[in-house]
Amino acid sequence: MLRLKLTFVLVLLISSTSFAQSYNPLWIPDTLSGTTFDLSIRDTFVQYKPGNQTITGGINEKFWGPTLIFNKGDVVHMKVRNFLNDSTTIHWHGMHLPAVMDGGPHQIIPPGTIWEPYWTVSNNAATYWYHPHLHQMTQEHITKGIGGFIIVRDSEEAALALPRSYGVDDIPLVLTSRRFDGSNAFVYQNISYGDEMLTNGVLKAEVSLPRQMVRFRILNAEIERGYMLGFSDNRTFYVIGNDGGLLNAPVAVTRLKLLVGERAEIMVDLGDDDIGKSIDMEAFNSGQAFGFPGGEPQSGGPLGSLLNNVDFPVLHITVAASTASKITSVPKTLAHNVYWTATDATVNKTVNVTDGTPGTNFTLDGKAFDFNAINKHTQLGAIEKWTITNNMVFSHAFHIHDVEFKIISRSSGAVGDYESGWKDVVALPRNESVTFVAKFDDYADAIHPYMYHCHFSNHEDGGMMGQFVVDNPASVLDKSTHSPEFTLFPNPAKNLLFAKFDDLNNSAYYGRIVAPNGRTLYMLPRPDMKNGIDISLIPTGSYFLQLTDEIGKITTTKKFIKE
Repeated sequence: MLRLKLTFVLVLLISSTSFAQSYNPLWIPDTLSGTTFDLSIRDTFVQYKPGNQTITGGINEKFWGPTLIFNKGDVVHMKVRNFLNDSTTIHWHGMHLPAVMDGGPHQIIPPGTIWEPYWTVSNNAATYWYHPHLHQMTQEHITKGIGGFIIVRDSEEAALALPRSYGVDDIPLVLTSRRFDGSNAFVYQNISYGDEMLTNGVLKAEVSLPRQMVRFRILNAEIERGYMLGFSDNRTFYVIGNDGGLLNAPVAVTRLKLLVGERAEIMVDLGDDDIGKSIDMEAFNSGQAFGFPGGEPQSGGPLGSLLNNVDFPVLHITVAASTASKITSVPKTLAHNVYWTATDATVNKTVNVTDGTPGTNFTLDGKAFDFNAINKHTQLGAIEKWTITNNMVFSHAFHIHDVEFKIISRSSGAVGDYESGWKDVVALPRNESVTFVAKFDDYADAIHPYMYHCHFSNHEDGGMMGQFVVDNPASVLDKSTHSPEFTLFPNPAKNLLFAKFDDLNNSAYYGRIVAPNGRTLYMLPRPDMKNGIDISLIPTGSYFLQLTDEIGKITTTKKFIKE
């Protein structure tokens, strides 16, 4: 009898230990702050399963990248180095910035090249992100794990009593899933969904959180899957922010729908939970309406997944002791946003989801993406109303670059309170249209377009994308007498290279430093010639500076020597 009891206790201990070891600690990305950011894109490796390591991609990390902390009003300078064997791009998702700095499909960074965009941060405090956007390669590069969070801070958000101890009570969560083949490699071709949940790049992630109010910054970074988020005990939590900033007031919910590219900031109260208690943040994805991405019944094949049409945990949470400076309540007022309305709009635009029949790709307005086709023109300063219509049998996530917008109507009924703030991605269910209003201010560029597209990266790669330019009719330059010629100095140069245009009214629109073999070493959108181009990282030798001038958009090449 004693042997039986000992055996039973041993089994319980083994089972308990096995269960405890079935989770892996949630990884919290490092942060970078300031005004200058060095980002290196590389192929990396992660040991996800026994056997072979998985080839991944990261930015300064093994999977994913650092969280960039911006302050509203700062001018931020990025030095993006591509160490991949492929070309790629980095798009600053949600950022309001010049099109030439945006990082869409046109700003291609070849292998071995450095791209140096910069801009003034004008966005509200919120959670944004950066990710690859190379046409027909976006799904592959995002699957590898290339991307990262951006957190913008401002004085209005800083004045609120909100959790903001990063990694303690202010937790970034990037939600996605992956399918592994027999060699532990990520599968990305001809599939829409992964079979295993990754939270911050971790399988079966768990975290200990303090017994108080906790803030989550949640990003759906899937290829296609949507999430219906909640907690395993169905507790109420509070949505405090959308894609582009804080809501005017918190919204109490027990479920939150998040499609690809959308972000939400939520607060959950763990203050009444005992220390040691465990709960799960969960995707309640079973039984969703027909067309919900990830609601398909099949478990295998291009549209199948082991996570399809089931509920599954995304994060295991254990309650720990509270911190010394804990937040115990949600502010009743968060922001004082004044939104554009339909009556403010002077221009109406429409976009229709088309095609998508078996064997064809989804498109917008019946046209697949074409690098050389500008689909829409917008005037600088215009307030526009866009209506996106999806009469297809499947949902999509519509994203527009450059602006944050206000959703003003849905054909299916009222706009949800949880999506009542500034947005740059909107869920577009089947057989529904959605209308939003946005203002296109600050930046005009007749050369470089912005994009609008479905944020499902397989749909985007398949051509479900259009582009628009912002025109400035008030800017009429006399190109007949301008000169694109410039002088380089000093030449030879050691650390800084300067250029001066013969026409003092002219300036540099784009610059490239090119090696004698024709390989681009530096991509320099609107280089600051007054402070010079930093060439300190270039080996000694002969090179070429190609400058495109602002007035005529004419490219002139000059040779220089690096000492």
